[in-house]
Amino acid sequence: MSEFNPKSSRTIIIVGLVWLLIALTIGYLRLLEPVPRAINQVILLVLTFSLLIAFYKSQAFHVWVMGLPLRALILVHVVRFVGFYFLFLYRRGELPYAFAVQGGWGDILVATTAIIVAMFVGAKPRRPYLVLAWNTLGLIDILMVVITAGRLGLSNPDSIVALTRLPLSLLPTFVVPLIIFTHIVIFYRVRKIIKQGVKD
Repeated sequence: MSEFNPKSSRTIIIVGLVWLLIALTIGYLRLLEPVPRAINQVILLVLTFSLLIAFYKSQAFHVWVMGLPLRALILVHVVRFVGFYFLFLYRRGELPYAFAVQGGWGDILVATTAIIVAMFVGAKPRRPYLVLAWNTLGLIDILMVVITAGRLGLSNPDSIVALTRLPLSLLPTFVVPLIIFTHIVIFYRVRKIIKQGVKD
């Protein structure tokens, strides 16, 4: 594998910040609100596949991602404490039960356990099967949230209009693609750890 290149790192970080700025602009201008809710899912899928293609095709991006501590990739998922906000909006009648309560508690569980699992991951990763179990649970949870949002977007678009406005508009345009991507990278990393014979 190629050596870490600081210049490539700066470029990747700048691209990420530009992406975040674009996502914030889309949310601020409410550009997603008037379009069909299915567009959210399309954007999410395109961004996720773009990240995966970059990971497998761009050597610089691959090296940079592989150089990140596994613990950091796991702790990215503390962002899923956004589930508390889902519950808050449900109580205000701004999100439906199927999305806010079921998805919200699932995300809170994944975020909480991410902190616990990260404690067992140091410079020399331990307990890879614990990470594997948590990662599987987390990926299933986020996929169920995406599927539920897609189903509600088709059957009752007005019920998830909150997802087209800040801060929740960042979910399809920035946060969820990163969440799914990091899950897949964690699987990739853990597979390499297990293959190399790291004992649990």
